[in-house]
Amino acid sequence: MLDADFFDRDTCEVAQALLGKVIYARYQRYWLSARIIETEAYYQHEKASHASLGYTEKRKALFMPPGTIYMYYARGGDSLNISCQGEGNAVLIKSALALGDAETIAIMRTLNPVNGRKREKEKLCSGQTLLCRSLHLKVKRWDQQQFDQKNFYIAETAYQTQKIIQTTRLGIAKHRDPHLPYRFIDYHHAHYCTRNPLRQRVKNFKIIEM
Repeated sequence: MLDADFFDRDTCEVAQALLGKVIYARYQRYWLSARIIETEAYYQHEKASHASLGYTEKRKALFMPPGTIYMYYARGGDSLNISCQGEGNAVLIKSALALGDAETIAIMRTLNPVNGRKREKEKLCSGQTLLCRSLHLKVKRWDQQQFDQKNFYIAETAYQTQKIIQTTRLGIAKHRDPHLPYRFIDYHHAHYCTRNPLRQRVKNFKIIEM
């Protein structure tokens, strides 16, 4: 299980280090899991950050110690973030790759259907709200909480990310610093992320070799 020290670092550093880590979430008697393949970093000083709007009870987790869970509603769904070093700084878990056996994948499909049909395994967590839906992560349950090894946590595994794509974040308005290259993607799983930059013309794009 990743501890608070893991998150007590620069936000972009944490965003890259989270790639390849696995989210584990308990649902009833099952453990649902997914490997993180896409993250976004947010700093209090830049306009895209929720923290730049100031402290409120809803944004309290952003000002709590590193490793605190910050969840909010995005486009009608739940969204998962974790606070990092420095008040107001956090990483958004943008997408992941569903893991598990046939039984747990079936549960995730039931939690996250698409037009009444089964969603492809590779698309179950390809977006911040889809990820939370598939893992049954809810704002009311986890916002402002700490990770709990009995119910919800992120862990190190043997998998190591070899290449990282660094590019601009998604859905950032023109007046909110959309040019900042604070989005990070596991190169080898880019085709499963929210929007694959390898197939599009994207500014501020580079490959980081690990």
